[in-house]
Amino acid sequence: MRKQLIVVISLIFCTLSVYADDSIKVSAAELQQLIQRIERLEQKTDHPNKLGVDAVSGATRQVPKDTTATDTAHKVESQNRSGSGAEKASNDRKGRFTIGGYGEVTAKHCFYSNNYLRYGKNPEKYANDHYGEFDLPHVVVYMGYDFGKGWSVGTEIEFEHGGTESAIEIEEEEGGEYEGEIERGGEVALEQFWLQKEFNRYAILRAGMQVIPVGGLNAHHEPTEYFSVYRNEGEFTIIPSTWHEVALTFMGSTPNGWHYQAMFLPGLDSDRFNRKNWIKPGAGSPYEFKLANVFAGAARVDYTGVKGLRLSLSGYCGNSFRNTLSKSNSELDASAYKDVKGTVSIGSFDFAYKDYGLVLRGGITYGHLSDAAAITQYNIAMRKGSVSSKQWVASDALAAGIEAGYDFFSLSRKSKVQSQKLYLFGRYDYYDSMFRYDNKPTDMYAWCGRHRAAVGINYFPIPQIGVKAEFSYGILKPGTLADGTKGKLYNDEPQIAVGIVYAGFYDF
Repeated sequence: MRKQLIVVISLIFCTLSVYADDSIKVSAAELQQLIQRIERLEQKTDHPNKLGVDAVSGATRQVPKDTTATDTAHKVESQNRSGSGAEKASNDRKGRFTIGGYGEVTAKHCFYSNNYLRYGKNPEKYANDHYGEFDLPHVVVYMGYDFGKGWSVGTEIEFEHGGTESAIEIEEEEGGEYEGEIERGGEVALEQFWLQKEFNRYAILRAGMQVIPVGGLNAHHEPTEYFSVYRNEGEFTIIPSTWHEVALTFMGSTPNGWHYQAMFLPGLDSDRFNRKNWIKPGAGSPYEFKLANVFAGAARVDYTGVKGLRLSLSGYCGNSFRNTLSKSNSELDASAYKDVKGTVSIGSFDFAYKDYGLVLRGGITYGHLSDAAAITQYNIAMRKGSVSSKQWVASDALAAGIEAGYDFFSLSRKSKVQSQKLYLFGRYDYYDSMFRYDNKPTDMYAWCGRHRAAVGINYFPIPQIGVKAEFSYGILKPGTLADGTKGKLYNDEPQIAVGIVYAGFYDF
């Protein structure tokens, strides 16, 4: 376009120099200045935004040139500007609106049964079963705005599995029965809504519904941030994902690569803990409001001072037992449960390294629940129709995983220039939602613990779009058979999966 425009202008001036009188002659120097101005204008038109790479996660996204990653926990970090909004001109609104999101289209075929009795006494009945699924696990739309003077807002709306959000309430007019109603926005769920005040890069306050960045998956849950077609099974099984609560957060970062967050939030609800997912169902609320009879704290620290490397520690601690509608505090204080607190403690370490075509990511998350046996007894005794699954819950749960991938296109200079990537990857996970528990035979819930190995490819034709394919094999734990010998109690779980994913965030 630039060359054609220059040729046309040159022809026009040549014509003028032949037919015009002396009053409209143009010098060669003036013509050169005009051409340079056209070139500068075209550069601005072709590159309206600076394409940046997140130093923490390696995800490529469009950001304005003055953006700094002060919030390393999740995608909303593009809202945290370098310097206070008060330092910007009050009438400057360029690059203040952020829009983006992420999504996944997936398909899988499982060479095992999805019957709810497959972990029962006769697993051999389901040994030859198989099934398939097509799904939209997560489709998310994010919008944020920087008002200036340090004030900003962020929102995130999620469509998950195309499902319907429902609410549960106690109907006092009907004998205190639990009743479920579809009444909260159809297929749309609000995952984030927060208001933020940035004083400087060291001190930022945020209030509202936001992601709790405990574990590597919650902090980096966009589908371009992991190789598997689906989110890694370990953390996804035992803690909420994506974990979001109404919270008050203090966060910031230092110039030498330290990023920190500290959060105050309502506690989990022990009524909904279960054997398969440990404390995961206790997040959020099945009601039209979030119970806050007990409180909790969460924190995360990231270090990114070494090129390509991120090291992260995160944790959570809070009580959970009295966050219930089933009985009042006065009733609990007068019962056998008066000293039960149900303290949930979670610690997690995760890391990522990305350089020289190599990507290495992993982490370990360990959790402990105090008074697990008493909570189990209390939940099992809850009346029919309650929110409780009436199941055993473990005192301890564990998830650990690691993945490595190499970009073979990094060996090709042409692919580098075109920003294409082709990763061959492998992943290993071990997790157990019933890692330790009391008063029951160990083998009763042996199926809750397993090893999982996966291999596959990720192809990125552009940084924001990925095409994934993988084969995985879930190896369930052996146990003790009826005759007392050791053997396989459950069928292993192989599957193949494919998906196409998107993640991108853009400022205007």
